[in-house]
Amino acid sequence: MPDDERRLTAKGIKQAERMAGWLKERLPKDAVILASPARRTRETAQALTKKFEVIEEVGTAATPQALLKAAGWPHGAGTVVVVGHQPTLGQTAALALSGSAAEWSIKKGAIWWLVRRDPDTILRAVIAPDLL
Repeated sequence: MPDDERRLTAKGIKQAERMAGWLKERLPKDAVILASPARRTRETAQALTKKFEVIEEVGTAATPQALLKAAGWPHGAGTVVVVGHQPTLGQTAALALSGSAAEWSIKKGAIWWLVRRDPDTILRAVIAPDLL
């Protein structure tokens, strides 16, 4: 089966629901949700909301630079949630926090919450599904 057509596993569905529950309590109502066109990321985003945008810039072939641009980072307004893929998410977190797109590992289903307060980028939270 092509990678973009794979579904979430039963474990993935439970993790998505658990993480969405944690996020829903903390996200502003006007948060923008961006999801990869891949089926499993759309299923993950649906656990959080029915209102999300599917864009190629966070897809399986995305670059950290394209992902950050799509999210409006670092000068965009408001909260943006990105539902994407490894290794791009790890590279993007590294780029946003350190200025270099290093190979950082992000556990499947985890949330990395970054906040920009010019000129600093702050790592507000890292939560993995097994912590909830």
